[in-house]
Amino acid sequence: MIKAKIERLLTEAFKPVFLEVVDESHKHAGHAGASQGGHYRVTIGSKAFEGKKLLESHRMVYQALEPVKSSIHALAIMIRRGD
Repeated sequence: MIKAKIERLLTEAFKPVFLEVVDESHKHAGHAGASQGGHYRVTIGSKAFEGKKLLESHRMVYQALEPVKSSIHALAIMIRRGD
């Protein structure tokens, strides 16, 4: 399951104090790109993002998810700071 792989990759990369991965693929059934991969929402809090600009933090997440990128059609990322 891709959701579990996303959780594992992010946990290994960032040792988050907060992590929520939500599979929202069901909301996009019938969408033209839906067959190319799932739709996920990630909320993550980690000390790894301290002092980083939001764009840099997002790039870090995308890099960590490189092994499953072909299984992800859409990814919404929320970085929690101060956790």
